[in-house]
Amino acid sequence: MSVTPTARPARATISAIATEAGVSVATVSKVLNGRPDVSAATRALVEQVLERHDYRRRRGRVGTPARLIDLVFHELDSAWAVEIIRGVEAVCGRERVGVVLSELGGAHRPRQEWLDDVVARRPLGVLLVLSDLHPAQRRQLETRGIPYVVVDTAGEVPGDVPTVGSQNWNGGLAATRHLLGLGHRRIAVVSGPADVLCSRARIDGYRSALEEAGVPVDPALIRHGNFFVDGGHAHARELLATPDPPTAIFGGSDLQSIGVLRAAREAGLRVPEDLSVVGYDDLPVAEWMGPALTTVRQPLEEMAATATRMVLALAAGETIANPRIELATELVVRGSTAPPPAARPAGDAAGNPSTSATKEI
Repeated sequence: MSVTPTARPARATISAIATEAGVSVATVSKVLNGRPDVSAATRALVEQVLERHDYRRRRGRVGTPARLIDLVFHELDSAWAVEIIRGVEAVCGRERVGVVLSELGGAHRPRQEWLDDVVARRPLGVLLVLSDLHPAQRRQLETRGIPYVVVDTAGEVPGDVPTVGSQNWNGGLAATRHLLGLGHRRIAVVSGPADVLCSRARIDGYRSALEEAGVPVDPALIRHGNFFVDGGHAHARELLATPDPPTAIFGGSDLQSIGVLRAAREAGLRVPEDLSVVGYDDLPVAEWMGPALTTVRQPLEEMAATATRMVLALAAGETIANPRIELATELVVRGSTAPPPAARPAGDAAGNPSTSATKEI
């Protein structure tokens, strides 16, 4: 007995979309191309019909896309962002692809106006750094055949969204284990916003290291702020002014750790003699600070370059074998950490006579 295979539904045409929406083919084309001369109500109606038919534009039918990548940051005001830009440009420069830079003013999702501009530009793809899209915005990019990759996700993203990040949990674990190994037990952590995934993961690693060592987790020593100098400074001042201050502070970024170092100086404390400090990222400034900063190296340039190669491959119609990539972090030990005063051997002011950089995984 032969079985006739079920016919797959025909792919909806622009003409069929226009008929169902009750608009002209030209209007559907304007919506697909991000033209501004369409009312919000009409645009929403057309988008609903496009979504209902799971419409996907074929690039080959609409000419050659602009050789551009849209690079979107939630915030740009940091050396951290410069490292990401450097990694993107390293790949785009070789491929003769331009980069359009956008900043969301601290928000983790862009406004619709941004998306309209992207659709109008028709870039090869989009890179979102510490930011993401609403489901409807994702569908709009997918409908236009514009691939996107998320770098260092701000929150959980659907399983089919390509992402590149680093092993934040392992980084928090390694930093805290290092301080525990030096003899610290009052270890504070000053991390980024509680609603940012990488921030939570680093604190989870910190908790795991304490629990592994049998050290109680003190909620008063866990602080959420921002990843910038002012956040580290404000929280460190509060922590160091408590009756039982920490002997070590793990900062969620190198910039936060710079703020911690300033708060320590203002409190009359020496680093590392009175207070040990660990950062995160290993920005170029880390080894030039006084003392040089012990920190967790996050491969920012490599993360950005990997994400750029992924989005270019998707734009070329290739399939990504591994859409979820987490690169390794590494603890770099420098001069800002030492045993706490009570644990130091006599005659050793810092408890760490060697100031040369060493590395621990």
